[in-house]
Amino acid sequence: MVLEAAMWMPVFFLLISGIIQFGKITYLYYTLRKIEYTIARSVSIESGVNFCPDASDPIIQGAIEFALTGTTDGSGPPLVENLTAGMISVTTECVDPATGLPGACDTSGCDGAVGAQRPDYVVVAIPDGYQVQLRIPYILLSPFQFKPTVAVPFGGVS
Repeated sequence: MVLEAAMWMPVFFLLISGIIQFGKITYLYYTLRKIEYTIARSVSIESGVNFCPDASDPIIQGAIEFALTGTTDGSGPPLVENLTAGMISVTTECVDPATGLPGACDTSGCDGAVGAQRPDYVVVAIPDGYQVQLRIPYILLSPFQFKPTVAVPFGGVS
């Protein structure tokens, strides 16, 4: 009886650690999606956001800092370790009236004073991914990338 229990204990501990890691990974993915949603929602309800490429709009930067740290100036502790503002991309999508499919917005007005086309969706992503390393005893696994993306309908005025 003791010998049988000793034989099954490593399998049992491996199973328990796998369940714990699965829970941690699921929670991390949920947290990344929630951060992206917070950014997209904050930007989508604002008015006067400059969606032109390379605009570095302060409203977008403030929304990113707030979602990452809980403060608009970035002074708080990060919610997710090693996730920085530079890893997050905020873009837009516009629905083509002819096909009804989302695509890139017209940015030809960005050269003048008019600005970019009013978007239909604000899209927040981590284009290069967030690296995740599974930690299961006695098993070496390669790290993988989470690349979540969130799209929220734009309700503000650009």
